[in-house]
Amino acid sequence: MLLLALPGLAYFVVFHYVPLLGYMVAFQDYQPYLGYMHSVWVGFTNFTTAFAQPAFWSAVGNTLQIAVIQLVFFFPVPIGLALLLNSVVSERLRRFVQSVVYLPHFIGWVIIVSIFQQILGGAGLLPDVLGSLGLPRYDMMSDPEAFPWLLTLQMVWKDAGWGTIIILAALLTIDRQSYEAAAIDGAGPARRLWHVTLPGLAPVIILLLILNLGQVLSVGFEQILLQRDAVGPGAGEVLDTYVYYHGIKDNDWGVAAAVGLIKAVIGTALVLGANKVAHRLGHEGVYRGADR
Repeated sequence: MLLLALPGLAYFVVFHYVPLLGYMVAFQDYQPYLGYMHSVWVGFTNFTTAFAQPAFWSAVGNTLQIAVIQLVFFFPVPIGLALLLNSVVSERLRRFVQSVVYLPHFIGWVIIVSIFQQILGGAGLLPDVLGSLGLPRYDMMSDPEAFPWLLTLQMVWKDAGWGTIIILAALLTIDRQSYEAAAIDGAGPARRLWHVTLPGLAPVIILLLILNLGQVLSVGFEQILLQRDAVGPGAGEVLDTYVYYHGIKDNDWGVAAAVGLIKAVIGTALVLGANKVAHRLGHEGVYRGADR
């Protein structure tokens, strides 16, 4: 069994743990032609440089706003969609709908953004319909106020179906006899959902929530990069694009690594903290505590 796990372990060591050594750049005045060993160590200078830039705090604010909106409005969608799919009686219809909602996950962000541009952009379908009705034309793709909601809408369209896979698998583990016993006791569909289905899904939902909290500051680099110029850096700059523009494109590698390290530390702290809260509430979370 250990040998079977070896390829997966090697993948994580090579592509996830070894690259952590690159975070030493956050404490250096890194020069690519000098490398890690010969670049000058500057301590926490890169962190203070990032903290002193208004663009950094603007990116933090935009990132948190988008993350909260996606957590509140995107996270529950796959759960609700899975419950709806699970209630479909016809097996053929259920498989057809599953195939349809899975498909957008495999479409690249370039194509998805182009589709939304053709529908919601200034020359798209929605402004044309509004104009034909005598209403003001509205370009959602270039509206900074609507940008976080646009990103969430795109996320729902692309990944809501894919997110149902784990929920549907968890639904299969719920004992059918619990539903039968609840029905015999007079529980209707709504009460069976509340007292049987949701408690059965609670461990998986909490696990997914904790894992999502770990990625709360990563709100979609490619998706936002493709649309940042349309709304401007004031609304479209997030930490990932900040690292790209102010770190990599401006050759300020140390600041880019410092911001990436900040993201990693905050994500780790959120996972550990949320996991501890789950233990306090009697759930297993991502891993078991030492006292469980």
